[in-house]
Formats: sequence, C-alpha cells, structure tokens
Amino acid sequence: MLKKRFKLARERTETGGIIVKISPSFPDHIVLLDGASLTLENLARVARNPHAPVALAETARSNLHASRAWVETVQKSGEPVVYGVNTGFGSKASVSIPKEKLRELQRNLIMSHAAGAGDPLPIDAVRAAMLLRANTLARGHSGVRAEVVDTLLAMLNKGVTPWIPAQGSLGASGDLAPLSHLALVLSRGPEEDPEELSGQAYRLDSETGQWELTGGKTAMERAGIPRLILEAKEGLALNNGTPVSTALLALACYDARQLVKTADVAMAMTLEALEGFSAAFSPEIQRLRPHPGQVETAENIRRLTENSRLLDRRPERVQDAYSLRCHPQVLAGVRDTLRFIENTLAVEMNAVTDNPLIFPGAPSVNKAVSGGNFHAQPIAFAGDFLSIVLCEVGSIAERRIFRLSDKHLNAGLPSFLAANSGLESGLMIAHYTAASLVSENKSLAHPASVDSLPTCENQEDHVSMAPIAARKARQILENVQKIVGVELLYAAQALDLRLRSEPGGDAAPETLFGKGTAAAYRALRQKVAFLDRDRPVYRDMETARELVWSGELLAAVEDAVGELR
Repeated sequence: MLKKRFKLARERTETGGIIVKISPSFPDHIVLLDGASLTLENLARVARNPHAPVALAETARSNLHASRAWVETVQKSGEPVVYGVNTGFGSKASVSIPKEKLRELQRNLIMSHAAGAGDPLPIDAVRAAMLLRANTLARGHSGVRAEVVDTLLAMLNKGVTPWIPAQGSLGASGDLAPLSHLALVLSRGPEEDPEELSGQAYRLDSETGQWELTGGKTAMERAGIPRLILEAKEGLALNNGTPVSTALLALACYDARQLVKTADVAMAMTLEALEGFSAAFSPEIQRLRPHPGQVETAENIRRLTENSRLLDRRPERVQDAYSLRCHPQVLAGVRDTLRFIENTLAVEMNAVTDNPLIFPGAPSVNKAVSGGNFHAQPIAFAGDFLSIVLCEVGSIAERRIFRLSDKHLNAGLPSFLAANSGLESGLMIAHYTAASLVSENKSLAHPASVDSLPTCENQEDHVSMAPIAARKARQILENVQKIVGVELLYAAQALDLRLRSEPGGDAAPETLFGKGTAAAYRALRQKVAFLDRDRPVYRDMETARELVWSGELLAAVEDAVGELR
C-alpha cells in the first residue's frame, strides 16, 4: 500500500515572498492528543497533511487545569520560589522576579531566545514539532492553560506554520532557539504588538493550496487565531524541551522504513540483471543466524524474485560478490537498528520534556520539581545511529551500481550499460554521482552525540547536540534516496539489455523477471525510457529519486507481491 506523503516545492513570487505548494494525500481522520498515545504514523499524518484535524482529549484538558491552578496560586502569592515561574532562567535561577513582572519575564524569555540561524526548517518538521509540543503539554505537568494547547492545535488545523531557522539548538535545555521562534508567532506582548516582534510564519491558502510566508502577526490574524499573552511558566513550557529534534528524527525514521524496502527492490533487480544466485537468500541460511532484520530482508528478496528465469543461470561462478550475497546480513543491522530508533521515538513522542514539572497531587507545598527531561541525549544517539545505518544502505547500493557499470563484472553487459559503448557513455557519470553521495554521507555520519560545549555560565555544562544529529540523518536519508534511484536506473537498463538478448528479442518482463522486480521495472519504465542513446541523465535521476521518495514504485511492487517486511 502506498505510503502517504506530500510534495513540497518552493518558488519565489514577484514580490520576493516564498510560496510553498503542498499536495496532501493522507486520510483526514481526527488525531486526538492525550499526551500518551501519539504514534509515528499519526505524527507523519499531521505533519504532512494540513487538512488532518487534531483535537485535545477531554481527559487531557482536566489534567491541564489541575497543574495550571497551582501555578496561578504561585503567580498571585509569589510563593514558593519556583524556577522559571518567579525566578530567572539558566544561571540566573537564583534571581527572584517580583510577581508584577512575571508576564514580562515570559515575554522576554521568548524574544531573547529567538536567536536561530540558517535556512528554515521544512514545514513538515515544524508541524511535527508543534504537535509534539502540544502532546507534551497535554500531559498536564507543564503548568500551562488549556488555551496554550488550543492555540497550537488551531495553528495546525488552520494552516499557520512558524518559520523556524534550522540552526541554533544544542539539544539541552531542549530546543530553546527554534521553539522560541515558534512561540513568537503564538504569543504577543501585553501592550505594543508590532509585526517585527511576531516572527514569521507560513499560512496555507485554503483556495490555492499554497503556503505563503508573512509576518507571524499577519498569518495569525488571517487565520483568525488570537495570539496569547503568556502567563507565568508558559513561555518556558513552550521553548524548553525536545520536540524539534524529535520531529526531525521521527520523520526521517518514518521515511527510512520505506527507503529500506525500496533498497531491497533495487537490489533484487540488480541481482537478476547480474544473473546472480538465489541460494544466499534461502530460509535455511537465515535460520542459522536469525537476526530479525536478516530474516525479513532475505524473505523480501525471495518474494521479489519469485519466478525469475534470470537467477542461477551461471553455476560456474559458484557464488556472488558480497554486495549481492551479503545484502540480508548488512540490512539486518539496518532494520534492527530502525526498530530500536522507533522504540526510542515512541517513548519520546509521549514524554514530558520541559522543566520544572508540576505534580498537583504532591503532598509538599512546592509542587514543582526541577529535573533534566529536556536533555535530548536519547534522541542524539538515535539520530547518529540512523545516520550510520542509512550510510550503509547507500554504500552497498553504490557497490552494486559499480558492478553493473563495469564490463568485467556485469556478466556480459556493455560498459556503463551504453547501447553503443565508446561512442556513448551511457550511465557512466550517474555512478560518479552515487559515489560522491556515498562519500558525502561518510562525512555527515560523524556522530554529533559525542560532542558537548558548556553554555550559560557553565550551568548547562553538558549538552546533547540532538538537533544536529537529526538534521544530518535527514540529509543522509535524502542522499540515499538519490543513490537508490540511480541503482534503479542501472538495474532497469541492465534488465532491458537482458530482455533484448533473449531469443526473439521481444520477451515480456513478466516472462523473465521475478514477480516483484517486473512490477518495479514497469513502474520505472512508465516514467523513464530505456537509454537507447546518450541524453542528459539528470532528469532521469531526478525522476527515479521521486519514485523512491514518493513511495510510488514501492506501492506498485507491494500491489504485486503484498506488503514487504
């Protein structure tokens, strides 16, 4: 079944504004937030379909009221001393703030911390972060009014997405800078409210389906959403936590599931094109080393190549090279690591990650407890793990591309799969591009999680760098999508050459290829023609990447063989 996605493209208008076009395709069933049951699928659904409705569960609303009631007593009485409610922040925690200044304290926090840099985060990542922040607050331990969560959900439901610079977060004390850019749009000062203090936001035009970048105040006004004057604790509850890091990693992990399956498809096509051996994928071998990911990968290859007449044609070769034969063993670690990452995300997406936390039922007078749930080290590690395993998906795919391109290794096919090799270069340079992406990925995969720099007068003396780990993982994911797209081009070209070499030269793909590989071949050939003479290959490469990214090719395969593991 097709994994639902959305297409995103930016273009500049005559006035210099940015318009982002979006084509939603997720189903529109309502997502109820209770702080405890958000799934990766629902996160992606809301992030990538601005028409997917979100609402706050009534149980969560009552929890919000309970913790807020205690914060309001502190706000009115000035006692007890509670970090971030009536004190300064970070190393200024010992500075007491008079109760008449508590609103100003929260407003100053958001304005001063909106200090991000770089290009903006993608709209889907920001929407995911908004949903995660709302889900955290819904647990009722952050001390905010229900109106804060309602405003976040109204922004999601009415198509207002804050413009957030990608750089500037250390992943502890949470994603302070990016979340402050979010809160700039959501909140306002008690008196003056100039546009320049409202940040920027994309607003979805319901008639055109386009996103247009405006000032935050303008976007909220056009959507009919009142901006909030933040009360005690609310600014800190909005900008202290891990939702940006988690959002980036969650969407990358969601897409990685699909990419890994598509990598199996590309590998199966290559295996057939090189007239490889099927024995390496037999259940008997996998049972003797039963890593779950290995078993699943081998099963996928068997299903994809079922009924293939190209396999096992060359018994004199005895066995295939590692990039073919060891694919299940390499992808074992990938799939099993993905499971670990998904488990980490399942916890983090439903966790309370700000500070301090409010426990309304606690017997002590001070019901606020300071801790470190904002520290994103679990997400940092998971992001680095995802980078590492995705690198290997690209690396082993590149080795197969190389084998297909080399006349000494490709079982009798021409150099670079060119129809008139020598006069024409065929797919030669497409392999160069894949190789460059593999090398780039190796640089990007250096772990961010092992780095730390102390900040805030050494109060925050160990940080996670989780957003850097998550952003790198997302970039590597995009690079590997391109690499797998190149392998699909090579494999389809090679399969065409095999078809043409059959007696009669007009065999149907289904008579020669496996059940799944034939479906993949057909899906690719609907968009990319056989390379019968040299042409600019970048267009074909982009089309192939699009088939990988959108899930269209995988959907065609799964329609033929059922859902892959």
